[in-house]
Amino acid sequence: MLDAVDAALMRALQGDGRATFQALADGVGLSRTAVRARVRQLVQSGAIRIVGVLHAGVVGMEVLGHVSFRVSGPVGPMLDALGEREAVTFAAQAAGRFPAVAQVRVADDAALTKELADLRSLPGVDGAEVFRANAVYKDAHSSVRELREIELDALDWRLVRRLLKDGRASYADLARQVGLSQAAARSRVVRLLNSGVVHVTALVEPSAVGANEQIGFGLRCRGDADALGTAMANMGRISFLASGFGRYDVIGTLTAPDRCQLVEALERIRATAGVGHVETWDHLQVRKERRGGERTLGWVPG
Repeated sequence: MLDAVDAALMRALQGDGRATFQALADGVGLSRTAVRARVRQLVQSGAIRIVGVLHAGVVGMEVLGHVSFRVSGPVGPMLDALGEREAVTFAAQAAGRFPAVAQVRVADDAALTKELADLRSLPGVDGAEVFRANAVYKDAHSSVRELREIELDALDWRLVRRLLKDGRASYADLARQVGLSQAAARSRVVRLLNSGVVHVTALVEPSAVGANEQIGFGLRCRGDADALGTAMANMGRISFLASGFGRYDVIGTLTAPDRCQLVEALERIRATAGVGHVETWDHLQVRKERRGGERTLGWVPG
């Protein structure tokens, strides 16, 4: 069972997966040796994976859409078809007005239009309603940091590939693997991190922290959707949050250990200034959930 120190280390590594053991130790009040052992145990037990997350803009996948499906007949075959589509990053059977929901990531609105046409033609799909994200405030499985203009060469891409596989690879290992000096490898990695190209974070296995319940929600707001999204970004239990236009003004996901805590989190959302209509859907079965660099790794040059 994870204790408060493990939870604090997880949060720190989610913010900066390459934080030094000394910095982590200072944050939790333990020795560097004790923290190193705890982090190693968290990784070896499968509670966390520390990986690099590539910014979607680097590979031209900046547009995110959330799709709610009307389905005739069994939902399973349609979800299987969704899972095979490269643009689909999340798909789940749901309880609510729509029996299936999905998220897609594509290059631009033209590509989103084409993807939606293909999704509507899948067997069993009777129709679909779409939310097009304008701003993503929180995503447990992807980087939402600002991407600065940067030119990448072959050595940069080789470093990115290594970081996507092992976010805490040492500078010595990175240097050896790409044929640079340790100082040169460090300089390039710092540049990649500071520019937003890659963010090293801890991906937490939900079952390891007792986060076994998950629901999606969509909001209609009074006033500025961006201001509402910004205000809600740091609320507990929210693992995904975005504002945009279409079916909703804001969509998100709540994750908690049990139904009682989900209800409490949902009540806090309902009480937030600017929130109007609230709709929820239960993720009965998550069929596909792509995390970290799992999708982009095959696209990265070098």
